[in-house]
Amino acid sequence: MGEYQSEAQLETDLVKRLTGLGYAPVTLPDMAALHANLRAQINRQNGLTLSDTEFARVLNHLDKGNVFERAKVLRGRMQLTRDDGTSAYIRFLNTDEWCQNQYQVTTQVTVTGHHKTRYDVTLLVNGLPLVQIELKRRGMELKEAFNQINRYQRHSYWAESGLFQYVQLFVISNGVNTKYYANNRNQDFKQTFFWANEDNSLITQLDAFADAFLEKCHVSKMISKYIVLHESDKVLMVLRPYQYYAVEAIVNRVKAGRKNGYIWHTTGSGKTLTSFKAAQVLIENPKVEKVVFVVDRADLDYQTTKEFNHFSDGSVDGTDNTKTLVGQLGGDTRLIMTTIQ
Repeated sequence: MGEYQSEAQLETDLVKRLTGLGYAPVTLPDMAALHANLRAQINRQNGLTLSDTEFARVLNHLDKGNVFERAKVLRGRMQLTRDDGTSAYIRFLNTDEWCQNQYQVTTQVTVTGHHKTRYDVTLLVNGLPLVQIELKRRGMELKEAFNQINRYQRHSYWAESGLFQYVQLFVISNGVNTKYYANNRNQDFKQTFFWANEDNSLITQLDAFADAFLEKCHVSKMISKYIVLHESDKVLMVLRPYQYYAVEAIVNRVKAGRKNGYIWHTTGSGKTLTSFKAAQVLIENPKVEKVVFVVDRADLDYQTTKEFNHFSDGSVDGTDNTKTLVGQLGGDTRLIMTTIQ
């Protein structure tokens, strides 16, 4: 590639690369086209044929709440009362078998809110826009793309049934530098991250980032497993690469059998989030009956318990009492935190 590359050329090259990764290119110039495509993809994913009135009910179900509340809708199921009075259950995202979803890529979707805006590249999963990519030509500051997305949030993401409020991840790139971050109302550039490989070598070039991060199964896994819905602050938190690899290593070690291991992280690296997500992923494994966290000090026990319950209220039951611990081990509590060693 030459040194100069326009935004339009970056977009064309990215779509070509994503198509090669298995995304189906689709033209969706406006919200009517987006709705029609969403209907077709929901039908395909769920094995249904929705009538006009049934799809209207689905749209009404989707058009509620802020970004955080819609993130829950995305991960849940809708019980749809069909025209004949029977019920059908609709999944908007298969989070269990995250590769088993429908993937599309589109460009220049136009939405009219306070202003008419066109979004660069959008990745759709089962017809919903879940990843928004904003590009700037080579040589421009990456923060320009970040600021552009902030303007979209103010001006139009909420408009026309607010389907773009379902975006889970933003990607910003000038071709040379590429970062990702979770969708939240109040954004901070400090919360944008470079992706990296397992050896912690940064993957900054857009084409390499697309191959590694935007690959269909990987980006679905990031959305399904590695975004935490922080209940206390009502925000989405996406893991950084070293947190992702740490959780993957812990889970794989548990699956491999009764072997020990350790993860070394520095102060301020997000150890609590990493450990919470590891526990959450492990608990979802039907072969794992309980996850027990053993911590060193009572104050750390309190601090970590508090943090865990911020991520998900009531998610952890802490104790420093042996009798209570024995009861928890024999009871229904699946995540236990204790200072008893």
